[in-house]
Formats: sequence, structure tokens, C-alpha cells
Amino acid sequence: MKSSDLTIKQLTHLVGGGLTPRMVRHYHQLGLLPQPVRSHSNYRLYTKKDVLRLQRIVALKQQGFQLNHIRNILEVEPEADTTTNLMAQLQQQYRAVMQQISQLRQTASALEGLLGRDRHCQIMQAEVLAQLKLLDVETQAGLGGLENLWSGLDAEIHTHSEAFSESLQRLLPDLSHRSEIEQHLISQLVLACGDVSLVSFIKLSRGAIAASREALSSSCQIVVDTQTVAAALDQTRLLHLGCHIETLIDNPHITTATEAEVAFWQHREWREKLLQVSQGCVLVVGYAPSVLVEVCEAITNQKIQPALVIGMPIGFSHAPAAKRQLMQQEIPFITVAGTLGGGALAATALNALVESLIDKPDCHCYLKNVVNSGEC
Repeated sequence: MKSSDLTIKQLTHLVGGGLTPRMVRHYHQLGLLPQPVRSHSNYRLYTKKDVLRLQRIVALKQQGFQLNHIRNILEVEPEADTTTNLMAQLQQQYRAVMQQISQLRQTASALEGLLGRDRHCQIMQAEVLAQLKLLDVETQAGLGGLENLWSGLDAEIHTHSEAFSESLQRLLPDLSHRSEIEQHLISQLVLACGDVSLVSFIKLSRGAIAASREALSSSCQIVVDTQTVAAALDQTRLLHLGCHIETLIDNPHITTATEAEVAFWQHREWREKLLQVSQGCVLVVGYAPSVLVEVCEAITNQKIQPALVIGMPIGFSHAPAAKRQLMQQEIPFITVAGTLGGGALAATALNALVESLIDKPDCHCYLKNVVNSGEC
């Protein structure tokens, strides 16, 4: 045994990242890590090369790569043209993953079609489930029978309006460990996009709910990135809370993420406007990733101090990076990790928070921009 050799316990301690001896042995079985040499006492012995490979595995796993994809990435020889080979390898993996997602999405849709039924449909639902067990789909007649079952279930939608909350409760994962307001927020975000898998991507910092309620109750300023986001906000409740809405990219012709991103970079006055937001405001970013990047930089440099940042811009490179920067800030935040997002989700998040504070007033005074005029 060389003095530089490491035992499996020393190896896991050195690599860190939550690595355990059991995981190392599993990586050996999968071929992610070559089998080590053995000591005279039959102990596994590891080298610095093993440490480096394990550090790469842990780092890639923390970024969301699955073990089979990590193995493919590590198989690219360092001496080869890694840029070309690795990009081709990653593109091939991406297409395979997207195909798997598509197939799983079809399965999920079929399950949602059965499980996401409210009580008005439950009699027909029970009948469909019972007949599915007995259905012979080997013949054309059997396939026709399956279509008839689904048609019978779908026919129930003509008898009543959809009970969104009731249907959703059958599909959502267990949220009992979250507060009632968080559960409502998550439910509203899922309903806004129609995708239950969004739940695992929703990230709230500790204290985000409390910070938002305190700021909104104090008639804070609401700053949004585009007018499209502003138009989707619950202006009735915000007006009665005394919250004024300010738009950074104040151009009604800018309605898409692409336009917002380009415009924010081209117009310095909008970046300067961001630095003038009031302390304790709520920032809502639903389109331009660069706005969220600028927000994070301004917070880091202590140029602004919002009470809450709702960061949900759209994008495939800058948006995920901006959201990661947001999650590293000490400022309370609500975001959707990865590429998912959009103005509708960002506005829905704020609306859910506002809804938890005040019932919607039975008036239309916000249409006239009348505040405290006595018309309500």
C-alpha cells in the first residue's frame, strides 16, 4: 500500500458532496468508476485520479445529470476534440431525454384523465376503471371498446363546470408539510400552466411568505419587468392594499421574452430605472432573464433592497443561470428553477400572495384609477 493510497472512507471524506461508501460501490457496479486495486487485507485502495473522477461525478449529479448520462459524458476522451465530441454527445442525450419525457407525458396525461376527475364524474370513473381490467384490446373491437369507455367518461364534462381545486387535489404530491398559503400558491401556479410536475421546480426561500405579506400590507411598490406582466396582476386587490405598480420596460409594444431581453440591453434608462426602485418593494420578473441578472447584481452590490423577488423569466441559458444567482441571495425569493417560467406564472405567484391577504372587493374602482375616493 502506497502512502498516497486512500481507503474508501478517506475517499468519500475527501470528495465530499454527500458521497458515501455505498454510493462508491454502486458506481463501481455501474461502470462509472473503475474497480480499484486491493490491499493485502482486501481493502479497496484509491488514487488521486479516482478522487478527480468522483468529484466530476458528484458535480454533474448536483447539476441534475442522471448517472447513465454522466457515464456517457465521462467516456469522451480528454485527448480528443472534446468540444465537438462532447457537444454531439450532449445533443444525442438531450434528444433521448426529450423522447422519454414525451412518452412519460403521454402516460401522465392518461393517468390525469382518470385521476383528475371531480366527484361528479366518479360514478363513470369507477365504471371505466372496472371495465379497463376486463377489456380485451387484442382485437379491433377491443380497441373500439376502449374508445367508447373514454368517450363515456368525457361525456360527463357536459353536465357541470370543472371543479379545479377538487381535481387538483387528486394529482398533487403531499404538501401537508407546507403552510396553507404555500399550498395555495403552488396550486395556483400548477393551474396556471396545467403541469403538475411544476411542483418540484417551485423554490421558495425561508421567510418569503412572511416577507411578502408584510410588504404588501405596508402598501409597497410593485415593480414588474413588462406591461404584459402588469396587465395580468390582480389590480383590484393591489389597489385596495395601496400598492402602486411600476413597469421597468415601459413600452406597450414589447410583449415577448425576446423583445424584452433585447430592449433591456439596448436602453440604458431602463437599467438605471431599476436602481431607483424603493426599498422594500416587490420585484416581479416574468420575461427578461437579463432583468433578473441585473436585479441580482444590484442586490449583491447593495444598490437595491427589495422585500421579495419573484423571478420567473423564460430562457434556455440565461434564465436558469439568473435563477441560480437569485437563489444564492439573502433576499426572500420565489422562483421556478430551470427554463420554466413566464409572465403568467410570475403574475400568478403575486396574485396568490395578494389573495391570501384580502378578499376581492365587489367594485370596479380600479378601472378609473380611483384610490380612497369613497366610491367603494
